[in-house]
Amino acid sequence: MVRRYELTDEQWSQLAPLLPPQRPHTGRPSLDHRTVLNGILWVKRSGSAWRDLPERYGNWKTVSSRFYRWQQQGIWAELLTRVQEHADHASKVDWEIQMIDSTIIRAHQSAAGAKKRGGDKALGRSQGGFSTKIHLKCDGKGRPMAFLLTAGQRHEMLMFEALLDVGKIKRRSRGRPRLRPTFVLADRAYSGEKAHRLCCRRGIRLVVPPKRDHNRPRSYDRGLYRKRNVIERLVGRLKRSRRIATRFEKRACYYEAMVTIACLMEWL
Repeated sequence: MVRRYELTDEQWSQLAPLLPPQRPHTGRPSLDHRTVLNGILWVKRSGSAWRDLPERYGNWKTVSSRFYRWQQQGIWAELLTRVQEHADHASKVDWEIQMIDSTIIRAHQSAAGAKKRGGDKALGRSQGGFSTKIHLKCDGKGRPMAFLLTAGQRHEMLMFEALLDVGKIKRRSRGRPRLRPTFVLADRAYSGEKAHRLCCRRGIRLVVPPKRDHNRPRSYDRGLYRKRNVIERLVGRLKRSRRIATRFEKRACYYEAMVTIACLMEWL
């Protein structure tokens, strides 16, 4: 019986061939990958601490250590990339439209106090308090293509160019990886001339309403812009997971792993 938050048989059939081989039994039997993944999904959705993991998922230390180890090995990011490639090969990725948005994530007090030598923590002080900001890009069907993390006070435009350049998908045939859509939809935070120049340089049409105080506002396709609610609904779905809606991880790389897993589930 599949419980809430757990992988269905169909989702598992897509993921299983992409996972690392199960370690051979040497002494104590190791937990199988599906049980560990279900335990990680339970923590992600419920927002609970690893220690509160139900016994049916095995030892919480085993589940958490595999989560951390796979992040250090780049496995979570690789899984997301591979699933996107399979979707693209099946012509299920919308390359006509992409949408960009950002959302502020409140950080729990337990997220503070990481060692300084651990790199950028993607934590800062914004109007929302101690927070992290997720800069997100999705396709026209509302599936996440890529995301970036910054401190909560960073302005959206500071990451606009970097966001345009991430989310490449390898082709099955020869040629450069696919990246560039025809249209990019964004809100007024991206209405400056710099955003239009960056898109024009890449052969992309930016659809964004001008700010109300612009002296010479640009025209834009209002009908196409109405579709931008797709990325807002995606943000809402991601935030259903309490470990996404609130950041508990001290290090940015581990919060990034949680967001990557949430994005991965959107493709399955």
